[in-house]
Amino acid sequence: MNAPTTTAHLAPEVAQRAVPEAFLVALKARFGDNCSTALVIREQHGRDESAFTHVPPPAAVVFAECTQDVADAVKLCAQYQVPVIPFGVGSSLEGHLLAVQGGISIDLTRMNKVLSINAEDLTVTVQPGVTRKQLNEEIKSTGLFFPIDPGADATIGGMSATRASGTNAVRYGTMRENVLALEVVTAQGEVIRTGTRAKKSSAGYDLTRLMVGSEGTLGVMTEITVRLYPLPEAISAAICSFPSIEAAVRTVIQTIQLGVPIARVELIDHNTVRMVNAYAKLGLREEALLLMEFHGSPAGVKEQAETVQEIASEFGGNAFEWATTPEERTRLWTARHNAYFAAVQSKPGCRAISTDTCVPISRLADCLLDSVTETDASGIPYFLVGHVGDGNFHFGYLIDPNNPQECETAEALNQQLVSRALRLGGTCTGEHGIGLHKMDFLRTETGEGAVDMMRTIKRALDPHNIMNPGKIFSM
Repeated sequence: MNAPTTTAHLAPEVAQRAVPEAFLVALKARFGDNCSTALVIREQHGRDESAFTHVPPPAAVVFAECTQDVADAVKLCAQYQVPVIPFGVGSSLEGHLLAVQGGISIDLTRMNKVLSINAEDLTVTVQPGVTRKQLNEEIKSTGLFFPIDPGADATIGGMSATRASGTNAVRYGTMRENVLALEVVTAQGEVIRTGTRAKKSSAGYDLTRLMVGSEGTLGVMTEITVRLYPLPEAISAAICSFPSIEAAVRTVIQTIQLGVPIARVELIDHNTVRMVNAYAKLGLREEALLLMEFHGSPAGVKEQAETVQEIASEFGGNAFEWATTPEERTRLWTARHNAYFAAVQSKPGCRAISTDTCVPISRLADCLLDSVTETDASGIPYFLVGHVGDGNFHFGYLIDPNNPQECETAEALNQQLVSRALRLGGTCTGEHGIGLHKMDFLRTETGEGAVDMMRTIKRALDPHNIMNPGKIFSM
């Protein structure tokens, strides 16, 4: 299985479509001050956290405040065949929101209302601009919480569009399992609803799952209904240092294979621990580190923690530190949540090219350790974190975006990593999505026949290719 051999993801194909002046006039007439063509606003909506730095911004930004605003904007785009790109908080890592074919950005952050909380049914319906932290703040009085935590305070709309997961996925699943229903504006500007608040359904095609993970290429989500979970009676967090990455990974593998219902288990390598110590003044031991969290009854949490501590000890785990209060848990998790920012500040002016492979848990050690050896030999500075409980991990290669040699080296490492993951039965992206970065890898992973089927769906739902064009696959 051959991986792509170009650095196309660092120099994406830019084919700007014409934006008619009549379209901009009509947009201004409909939205007034909620439509901006100011360069600074357009530039803010033409960047994300990826390594892409040379894509022109969109021609205009519309600040939507309701579903009708989105529908009207998309209808105008359909009339003039102008691309439209949904925008949340801009935290994506794969170039999802870049205007590679021009068009407009629809900013959904003002659509930030929690519409209905159905505590008895363990569901909540929100607008797409609600962030995960905002949601948990608004529902905390119900004794429920929303567990998906990708690290960044992303919007629920953006998380749904990229099928995000994060630190709690090993126990609570990803957005795929936790989105029950959607309201979506189609490429024709029509408003449709998919799914219901019922826990299951056999009613026709699963359009909800089709939209979740579609990265804005099939429609714009304007309402999302998600599952909630009872707050655990007891929560305990722990960190444990290891003499090697292998020891830490073997601990995780045995924990999962024994069926311990651990809620979170995150790996941070010694490089990243050093960066976090410098950034947040934490004083952690600069060794491979596991951060763990246990949810359940007091007795259940105690039993889980003791089991994992015993497993860790067999692999040389030491310096266990436990936390049961919210303040103590927050302090311990600071290392994980600050990892990205600590890393990019360790090399001023750098950009991070983030990898995102996921493999079956039995092959995690093989994939991770060989990748560490390659990356160490390359001389490229990097950070390594992983949601290793479900076989997902991330290298962040810290490159100077103006240094072609560093870009080439980072891309070669990424190609080797993805090829290895695919050989081991894994995927090129566990949670970040395809965007621009992984378009060639998608073809390698799924085969041309599957990509052709995706194209057929895209053409049927978006015949003029206006919904976030140039992402996931070429048309």
